[in-house]
Amino acid sequence: MADYDAIVVGSGVNGLACAALLAQGGWNVCVLERNTWFGGAIKTAELTAPGFVHDVYSAWHPLWVGGPAHAKLGDELARHGLEYLNTEYPTGSVFPDGESAFLLRSADANAAELDRHHDGDGAAWQAMLGDFFPNADLAFGVLGTELWSRDGAGLALKAVRRLGRRGASEFAGRLLVSARDWLEPTFASPRAHGLLAPWVLHTGLGPDAAASGYMAQVIAVAVQEGGMPIPRGGGQRLADALVSYIRAQGGTCETDVHIERVASGSVRTSDGRTLTAGRAVVCNVTPTQLYGHLLEGFEQRAEGFRYGRAEMQIHFALSEPPRWAGDERLGQTAIVHLTPGLDGVSRAVNEAERGLLPAEATVVVGQPLTMDPSRAPAGKGLLWIQLQELPWHVKGDAADELDTGAGTWTEELREAYADRIQARLAAHIPGFDQTVLSRVALSPRDLQTANINLVHGDPYGGSLALDQNFLWRPLASQPGHRTPVDKVWHVGASTHPGPGLGGGSGALVAGQLLAPPLAKRVVRRLRGS
Repeated sequence: MADYDAIVVGSGVNGLACAALLAQGGWNVCVLERNTWFGGAIKTAELTAPGFVHDVYSAWHPLWVGGPAHAKLGDELARHGLEYLNTEYPTGSVFPDGESAFLLRSADANAAELDRHHDGDGAAWQAMLGDFFPNADLAFGVLGTELWSRDGAGLALKAVRRLGRRGASEFAGRLLVSARDWLEPTFASPRAHGLLAPWVLHTGLGPDAAASGYMAQVIAVAVQEGGMPIPRGGGQRLADALVSYIRAQGGTCETDVHIERVASGSVRTSDGRTLTAGRAVVCNVTPTQLYGHLLEGFEQRAEGFRYGRAEMQIHFALSEPPRWAGDERLGQTAIVHLTPGLDGVSRAVNEAERGLLPAEATVVVGQPLTMDPSRAPAGKGLLWIQLQELPWHVKGDAADELDTGAGTWTEELREAYADRIQARLAAHIPGFDQTVLSRVALSPRDLQTANINLVHGDPYGGSLALDQNFLWRPLASQPGHRTPVDKVWHVGASTHPGPGLGGGSGALVAGQLLAPPLAKRVVRRLRGS
């Protein structure tokens, strides 16, 4: 008898989602995590000062709340203490001249906001939605289907039947357009471009990359329809609720467990234990970790896998909430992007990909207190900053101001770059420097040290260039979630549908594992049930 039906290696959101869905289906599951916390890039801590509760890495959960795992588990997780908060002001952009633009929660509100910047852009927004919604099931289906499978072929056939061969071909072509090639012909105002372009960074792409236009539309629609939900008390509440639910179903969850080897139906730990799984071993790791370390005999399989741009986090504890100059809605907005606009995002991405520190990065300013005031003492402020346009190996500074030394992320370089970002904030928040009680910055090297899956500080599990995306993720030689080893499966940001806190790959694998055998499916279809 095996110890468990399934063993899940790694407790990132996809691993936990998969384990919880399997437990819901009656499987005896075991989750093994090498870190001291469950959740992978989900971690909440009083990082800067007592009483200031920070989401240390990831923070925002629109993909989870709108995803398939939450649809099946949401009610159960609520009973285990998970409560989501939301806002009517999910995101906006602030430009160097102090003007701002906002993405709101209804089509009419967004049309009015875009018309405020250029008459006619509101109609363009409505037209985009009119084109998107009739085929939203196809658009979101690309992100919710095992593409290299019968289901993927079924999605393609569905598109052909609905749109015709020529229409399906055009639809597929539109999925590959860049954000620039979608935004510039669609909206006249550079404010509209600068509002939407930064969001492609959150999908691991840049605005000139293939498929970034499709992802920009998907994100824009998702934000309009779903807002920017966060758990009350911090993102860790999601991981905690998933673990609590798994345990309530009889499952096992352990931290501080280092896996040395994975084989068909078993794992070996560094403390000498061999644990067996009768049905599946699910690995929530990177391809280099899976093939280079865990599976024996596949060391060459992932040698060509590439990681993407690095990121950096900065956390601020403030003596008061930030008092933004300009539009009063900025102080109510969950995520504010500081950006020069579309060309500014493109330039910063290009600089980072050439190994330079961007002169004018896209600054992602998260304001969780707009929804959850429990995360800081009364009257205080807290900011979550993400920078997604950084190199792992630093060849120089595009602004020619900072000494990058040998090109590694030292504490000195990290703090000097954080100073640059703080100065950007101070330009839009008068008196900001005087309100800073404490600042904690995490460089790409810090991120890699904290989590083995954040290779080179890449939060998105590997480059999402077209040859490592969609059908070809994680590897062109090994697409999908099955591995060459029987009963061993692969989930996580490195696999389709890629990064984000949606739990998509975990849900896909759980669905395949829980599906009845082919013979039973045929009988059910014959019976019409």
